[in-house]
Formats: sequence, C-alpha cells, structure tokens
Amino acid sequence: MVGQERGGPGSGEHTGEEPKFMPAFGEYDWEGSEEAKRALRHKVEAERSDSVKESIRYWQKSDQISRSLTTTKKTLEEVVGLGQGFDIVFREMTFGGKKTGLFFINGFVKDTILQEVLKRLTYLTPEDLSSGALRSFFELYIPHIQVEKTDELSKAINGVLVGMSAFFIEGEQSAILLDTRIYPVRSPEEPSLERVVRGARDGFTETLVTNVILVRRRLRDPGVKFEVMKVGRRSQTDVCVAYIDDIVDKVLVDAVKEKIQAVELDGIPLADKQLEEAIVKRGWNPYPMVRYSERPDVVASHLMEGRVVILVDTSPSVMILPTSFFDLCQHAEENRQTPFMGTYLRWVRFFGIFASLFLLPLWLLVVIHPELKPVALDFIGPQKMAKIPLIAQFLMVEFGVDLMRMAAVHTPTPLASAMGLIAAILIGDIAVKSGLFVNEVVLYMAVAAIGMFATPSYELGLANRVVRLLMIILVSIFGGPGFIGGITAFVIFLSLQRSFNTSYLWPFIPFNAKAMAAIILRVPVLTSKLRPSMNKTRDRTRMPRERRDS
Repeated sequence: MVGQERGGPGSGEHTGEEPKFMPAFGEYDWEGSEEAKRALRHKVEAERSDSVKESIRYWQKSDQISRSLTTTKKTLEEVVGLGQGFDIVFREMTFGGKKTGLFFINGFVKDTILQEVLKRLTYLTPEDLSSGALRSFFELYIPHIQVEKTDELSKAINGVLVGMSAFFIEGEQSAILLDTRIYPVRSPEEPSLERVVRGARDGFTETLVTNVILVRRRLRDPGVKFEVMKVGRRSQTDVCVAYIDDIVDKVLVDAVKEKIQAVELDGIPLADKQLEEAIVKRGWNPYPMVRYSERPDVVASHLMEGRVVILVDTSPSVMILPTSFFDLCQHAEENRQTPFMGTYLRWVRFFGIFASLFLLPLWLLVVIHPELKPVALDFIGPQKMAKIPLIAQFLMVEFGVDLMRMAAVHTPTPLASAMGLIAAILIGDIAVKSGLFVNEVVLYMAVAAIGMFATPSYELGLANRVVRLLMIILVSIFGGPGFIGGITAFVIFLSLQRSFNTSYLWPFIPFNAKAMAAIILRVPVLTSKLRPSMNKTRDRTRMPRERRDS
C-alpha cells in the first residue's frame, strides 16, 4: 500500500525496480500455486512506496494503463484496497460489445449523473464503436460536460480519490475521467467571529469550490486568478492561491507558490492552520503573520488592494497576506458606517486593544509605586488589601478567564447561560466577599477581557494576552523600569517581524504619514485613490485616470 515506511527487516529500500522473483501483474499467475501466493505475500510486505505513481510502478512496472481490465483491477486491489473497503467500487459492464469498468468511490459521486451516462451507453451496438471504442465513448456517447482522457493510472486513481469517476475500456491504454463528484456541504452562514450590523450574511464553507464562487460573485474581473495545487503526500489537500493578475506583486505570488510547493508533509488535516505553520515558519512567535477571514466581502476587498489569498479545501477560513499589526485591528463594520462613525468605532476598538495590553500592568504599577500617581487620580487603587498578593490575584484571574473562555467553547449551548451565571457568582461576588480578590482587580481584568474580545483577530487577541501576562510579571518584579522596558521590548519585537517581506508595524515603522492617517481615520471611499504601498502593487490606482485627476 502507498505510504508504508521505508526499510524493514530484510526488505531493503524500494527503488521502483522489480526483484526478479516478483514479476508484475500480467506476467505471473498470482492465484495459482502456493508458491505464487507466497510470492504475492512477500511482494506485499516488501513494498515501500511513497506515492500512488511509485506504488503502481511497483505492481505493474509502468504507470501506463494496462489494456487488460483484469490487470488494472488487480493493481487497484493492491494500491487502493479495492475489495477491502465498502466504499471503493469497480463496476464491470459491457456496452456495444466492449467490456468496461467504472471505478469510483461511493458517496463522492452524484448518482443521477452516472445513471444518465450509463443509460445512454446501454443503447450502443458494436457498430456504433466501429471507429474506436475510446474515441467513440469520449467524443460521441458520454453525455457529460467535464470529461477528460488520461493514459496514466496514477492520474486516474488520484482523480477518483477526489471524487471523480474513471471509465476503463478493455483493450484501450487510456481511461476517461468524469467529474461526477458531489461533496457534503452546508449553506453559507454569517461567520460568528466577524458579524456586522449591516452587510452580507454569507460566509465561507468547508468546500473550496463554493468559497471560490463566493469571491467570484464579488469580483467579476477577468484578472482574478485561482491557481490550485495539492499539499500532503497522503491527504492530497487542494490549496488555492488567489490574486488579481494586473494588481498583485508577482514576486510575492511566486514566493507564496514556491513555499506551498516545497511543503513536505503526510497531510494537512487541520487545513489552513497547518499550512500556515509550514510556509510562514514563525517558530514560537505568538503573533499571527497572516490574517484569517471567513467573509467573502473582506477577502474581495483585500484582493483589490493587491493581497494574496490562500484558500484550503475543508476550511471555512482563508489566509490573507501580507498583513500587519494594524491590519489585524480593523473590522468590516467600520466600512459599513459613515466615515465619521467608522472612525469613532475604530478609535473605540483601538482603545479596547491597548487597554487589554497595558491597563492591568499600568494599574499594578501605580499601586506598587503610589508616588507615580497624579493627585487627580488619587482615588485609583485598592481601598483595602486582600489575603493574597496582587500579582497572585492577577495570575489567578487571568487563568480563570482563560478557563471560562475554553469552557464556553466546549459547553453545550443550552448550558452556556448557566455556566456564565456560575462563573459570575463565583468570581465576581463570592471571591471578593471572601477576601481572596479586591474589587479593582476583577474590574480591570473585566475591562481587559472585553478589550481582548473586541479585537477583530482572534489570534491577535490571544497573543496580546500573553504580552499582558509578561508585562504584569515584569512590573511586579522591576516596577517602573520593568514597565518601560517591557513596552520597549514589545515594540522592538514587533518591528523586527516581517510578514512576507513586509514590516509588521507598517505604516508606523517605517513611518508613512498618509498611510498612518488612513489607519487612524476611516477615510471616505472617494478620497482613497491609491492602494497601500506596503503591498508593492503593479497598479497602485483605485480609480480611472479621469476620476483620479478630478
């Protein structure tokens, strides 16, 4: 079978060449004597193939489709386990006097399409195939749109494994592939992490074709390209790279495709997240180097800015790159309101994000060093101390909030309200009355948690949480120098990061006044005439020349 480990006692490493005592199918009677059966068992145990093509060559010497249906069927039995799994089907029939075999995976194919094709073929006579069976079937008698020929058995098997049907004909060294696949899909729904008050309610699903169509519906530009490649030796997952040809930086596109093609993994069952780790290789850096989105309108707008989008089959979210820290702080709701209200919402969101980062460490600093507190803010601080140190309270509440967040994810919906009520009573009331926590710790922790949940990027919110923990620890140990040093180290760390050769803190570092103004303010559409320079686009203009010059 494909994918067996190399090596093994006495087997050596398979190089694709047949041992002399192990002939290929069609050259030996494998079902005859006991000697033949022992040779077959030995051949099965000795296989060390790493791909479908290599396994086919191991069993029948060549990837060329055999003229014998019997040989093809025996090869399928060893390569894909035909006859061992209930869902793998090889249906043998005779049409027009020609023996044929239909190879497919039950559950992947649409029955109605196959029934219509087979119904048409049942009317054929030997005279109908006088000009050649393969040519007649392909050009005349298979009433289906998406049909292609192949003379490689590996291509036929890989096609069947993604849901196509392979039609083999006795005496022909080519097969016909019919795209009859149908996947279990759900209807597009609004993403739970990117909800808007006004706007589209459709979101990506787990089916790649559906996601591509959702983007195509918003971008009817012939320059939009969707290039598909496969990743994973075993999973063979479809990965699609999307961009607008006359806008995007081609160097970026080539770099992304090279990184994807260089991925050497058994598979990516966790889809986009595993692919991101394989192509970004950020190590232990907690900050996201790509942006995730489940909204087709957001993806379409980023494509028009010159970004590259990566869609992975079986995932309802897509990757947008390059990205920056400030990109991850923006939300689609800001562009659904007027420029004034969009700017206000953006400022509120920025305040929440920075509060989630620095509010708790700053409060802890003024409590430890009250001389740093201005007279006007003298009311800030715990009116009475609790039984445990402040740093221990912060850490306990931090981990408690994380525990509640994880519990909320895993709690069934009917019980979620009860879980929230219990958490509020235990932490918000009893813990304070019992003297374990002070009121201010719970209050500021709640504000910081709200700021984290207000962060549009879930990954950015989690990374900010780690930074806040480190800042609290530094302040508790070093005081004021720890706070200043922590902020300095934080800014330097982010400024050294690059997302596909783009500064992570752009447009703050390197500073770009116009771009920074567009980050702070939600600029009106008609005044935003150029695309962001960080994307290094081939065409920076958003409007026709006559509109630009007016």
